[in-house]
Amino acid sequence: MARYALPRATSLSALVACLACAPLMAADLMDNGDLSPLGTSTTTSQLAVHLTDARAAYIQQLGQGNLAELTQNGQALSAQMLQQGGDQEAFILQHGDNLMAVIEQVGQGNYAEIRQTGSDNQASISQYGAYNDARIEQTGQGLRSAVTQYGVGQQINIVQGR
Repeated sequence: MARYALPRATSLSALVACLACAPLMAADLMDNGDLSPLGTSTTTSQLAVHLTDARAAYIQQLGQGNLAELTQNGQALSAQMLQQGGDQEAFILQHGDNLMAVIEQVGQGNYAEIRQTGSDNQASISQYGAYNDARIEQTGQGLRSAVTQYGVGQQINIVQGR
């Protein structure tokens, strides 16, 4: 049993180092078309990565043509991306400490982006409909933002600093 522990630890360390240094591209990591038992008509992809005790990420996609990109650097970071529908794009970039970001997209062609730097910040975007565009940028400490869009063609851009 002891002779297998070293190769497993080395493989796990290499995986964690790779995931910590590169952004998670759900579209690149998972080609949803080959995961569905029904072929390419309905696709589901899930990616849950617990990088360390201080960083966690969860990406779930149901549909086709969805793109999710996540980059985290710092301590006590949490990110969640849920996409249901098609041709949606979600981006989260977090740099700092104690940051949380959530993007939920249901529909077609929605775009969401959260960029946070600093500490103790929270941001969430929920989109239900088609071709909505939401962006949140927060720099500083103790900032909170939440956006919910229903319908077609809604646009919002929030920029906060402290």
